Amino acid sequence: MKKVWERIAGSALLPFLSFLLAFFISGFFIAFSDANVLKTVGHPGKFITTALSTVGNAYLALFQGSIFDPNLTAGHGFMRGFYPLSETIVTATPLILTGLAVALAFQSGLFNIGAQGQFIFGAIGASYVGFHFTFSPVLHVALALIAGVVCAALYGGLVGLLKARTGAHEVIVTIMLNYIAGFFILWILKTTTFLRPRRIDPIAPDVKPSAQLPHLAGADFRLHAGILIALVAAYFVWWILNRTTIGFQFRAVGANASAARTAGISVSRVTISTMALCGALAGLGGAVHVLGSQYALTADIGGSFGFDAITVALLGRAKPFGTVLAALLFGALRTGGRTMQSNTTTPLDIVLVIQALIVLFIASPTLVRFIFKVKNLKTNAAMTAKGWNG
Repeated sequence: MKKVWERIAGSALLPFLSFLLAFFISGFFIAFSDANVLKTVGHPGKFITTALSTVGNAYLALFQGSIFDPNLTAGHGFMRGFYPLSETIVTATPLILTGLAVALAFQSGLFNIGAQGQFIFGAIGASYVGFHFTFSPVLHVALALIAGVVCAALYGGLVGLLKARTGAHEVIVTIMLNYIAGFFILWILKTTTFLRPRRIDPIAPDVKPSAQLPHLAGADFRLHAGILIALVAAYFVWWILNRTTIGFQFRAVGANASAARTAGISVSRVTISTMALCGALAGLGGAVHVLGSQYALTADIGGSFGFDAITVALLGRAKPFGTVLAALLFGALRTGGRTMQSNTTTPLDIVLVIQALIVLFIASPTLVRFIFKVKNLKTNAAMTAKGWNG
């Protein structure tokens, strides 16, 4: 047990230190973007106290907007104060699934930059089944989720097929397929099949109540069963990678494709299987997003989930449960950032600065070692082999 905790601590050290550095440096941006702080530049003592107060208030607002806000408990009960936490989980749920899609590809030595497009196709499939058909509630939800998974798995599998059969680089192919997915959804929402009746703006009909994911904490909270699906998916990815033969092949190809091929592993089959499974995970994220919180397919349904997934996978060290924690962190930054902006003068862009800094430090372990004088920081072998780490 001691060795297990040592391994966990070693793997978590780089993300934790990167997190601390990102928040420390962002504190300077918060302080110097505040007019009241700038007015006290000529008075060192007052400048320091004002700056610390400003940064502290900003991070307090970030906490209240993402975890617990005591102001919400008045007249509504203590549990109402956790409404921000429920919103964090809602935001993090599709991030977990798209992050897993990127992390699994990393484990196989692939760069799945196409989670955005796969997410969109998953949302399209789930939306169509959700509003076009009528079934009993449990069956309807299951069929809508399956439709999203299948559509995205085919879209992701196409990347693997092109790489395995033609040698096309998955980064270029997935980037181009992101563009295709983005323009495809714009077109499909103008068709009579998807366009909501009596509307000219690109929006599909709401999915029927029987296809909507059930709420877990009552009508006052948006928290839905998608988080349970995401956690099961994370466990499934861990089980695949660590308890199955195909998972061993994924990791073997990710560590050294040439050696894996020499050992008799079909690299082509692994590539196609990996990208199809990654597409399925990202598509499940899109399906859960539509069925759990958005209900209607829109042109911007994908948001930036697919691109944020790359950051989440990096922060999670391409590990399933690390990806879950990273997605929750980014969900907290997203939801808390809005409260931080409304309650203080701190711009929402600071959240993007924090995210960017976290990625910067994650990708530069040598810099983190130098700053904290840490001798060894564990990095993911597959990502190191591909040149993501210093």
